[in-house]
Amino acid sequence: MTEELFRDDATLHACEARVLAWDAAGVQLDRTVFYPHGGGQAGDRGELQLADGRVLAIADTRKGALPGSIVHLPAPGQDTLLATLGPGTPVRAVIDAERRRRHMRFHTATHLLCALLPHPVDGCSITAEYARLDFHTAEAFDKEALNAGLARLVAESHPVRHRWISDAELDANPGLVRSMSVQPPRGSGRVRLLEIEGVDLQPCGGTHVANTAEIGAVVVTKIEKKSALTRRVVLGLA
Repeated sequence: MTEELFRDDATLHACEARVLAWDAAGVQLDRTVFYPHGGGQAGDRGELQLADGRVLAIADTRKGALPGSIVHLPAPGQDTLLATLGPGTPVRAVIDAERRRRHMRFHTATHLLCALLPHPVDGCSITAEYARLDFHTAEAFDKEALNAGLARLVAESHPVRHRWISDAELDANPGLVRSMSVQPPRGSGRVRLLEIEGVDLQPCGGTHVANTAEIGAVVVTKIEKKSALTRRVVLGLA
């Protein structure tokens, strides 16, 4: 298993780690600050810095085949460097901090959108360029009203924090789950809850800012009717 340092502190941009293994799927470390693609959020990019000054560029991060494992996918053309890595090789794992910051801002903003639009979510994508949520509803949305609501919640500076609950606690409170397409992972004994004080509370394993004020200027760029019961809302950073 890989120790997931990003779960408790999304502001960590680097950590010391050791190689557990590597193969065609990528490099596994004993601990990492790299977020793996999941829950609609894109995986982190960055680099693994070796003690001798060489650098392995990481193009993406994914969940491994084994539960609890995380795989760092090298950019193409680095086979020679990869071949020198062995179990126990020390590395410094460093993410693209600006890209992560945009993920954090967008992901927190999608929670504000959930608070403004209390409908089940049946699709989500969070990247460094945009974020989108698909809501299961026939209701028509007002772009200007949503932009005003987002601006208000950002300006109100609501604290953002997480805590852990048991699988049993989540099962006893099914209303916490807003997503139809991505269910909280069960089986580890605990589930991570993301709370925006006074605004939103739902299971989420992604990375977020510590206060809604840190989201900055975010706007609804597009609203689409994808089907009779699906309305897509796309966000951009102004």
